[in-house]
Amino acid sequence: MYPISYNNYSNYGQFYSPQQQYWADNNMYVRPYYEQQREEQADNVAKTAGLAGLLQVIALGLNKASQWFATKLAAGKEFTSAANVHHVANEMVRKNNLNVDIAYINDANKFSYAQRYNLGNELEAVAKGQNAFFADKIKLAVAPEHKPSLILHELGHAINAKSKFTKLLQNSRRYAPFAPTAILVANGLFSNKNDGKKSFIERNAGLLGFAAFLPTIIEEGLASFRGVKAAKKVLNNPAGLNILKKNYLLALSTYILAGIGLGVASKQAVLEDSLRT
Repeated sequence: MYPISYNNYSNYGQFYSPQQQYWADNNMYVRPYYEQQREEQADNVAKTAGLAGLLQVIALGLNKASQWFATKLAAGKEFTSAANVHHVANEMVRKNNLNVDIAYINDANKFSYAQRYNLGNELEAVAKGQNAFFADKIKLAVAPEHKPSLILHELGHAINAKSKFTKLLQNSRRYAPFAPTAILVANGLFSNKNDGKKSFIERNAGLLGFAAFLPTIIEEGLASFRGVKAAKKVLNNPAGLNILKKNYLLALSTYILAGIGLGVASKQAVLEDSLRT
């Protein structure tokens, strides 16, 4: 830092610091600070726009990967006979004192179950082998009739629902989709645009978005673990259990990808907001 008395002026009345005077005396052009700042801002905008575009490509890739895992899961073979699956499922209900109805859905019975439990079109995908679910409010666990092993995972959800902690993990999925909006709002409240530095939220938006979905991933993994554990206790079939583990791992992969996708969406929201401001 130089005292103001050391400031130098050129013949044209321009202000120079001692360092700038050195460059001027050596016939080198010194860009005004505002020009440098403008170029840096333009460069930052270009980088931000480029990153936003890259994230969009990643989001599309994640969607394709998730579809691939779901297709592999639907095409995967069953680890044992339907009768054995039914036996394991009944044992899970009995040993854990579950107040849950079990339904194996096909095209013939989907309408009757829909009417009985006041469901809409939710069972259409189940009948096609594209979904299985546990509905805690109506105490119903369903799986496709031609892929009954998925019921063990759904009963794992039913067991999780009995614990306050794992029930909390289950309920968190209702709020996870709002993570990008919440992160965007929080970044607007706590960031300081004047200092030119990125806030903690802006720097870590992707991780925060993924963290919002992490409880769901943990709960899904625990439900699969309970299903495999129950099958292992009832059936002595190591080779079959490996198939079941593989199928459940494919299912869990779709949730992991969904969590990464939520992180990407959160980062995109913050980046796009910074481009607008």
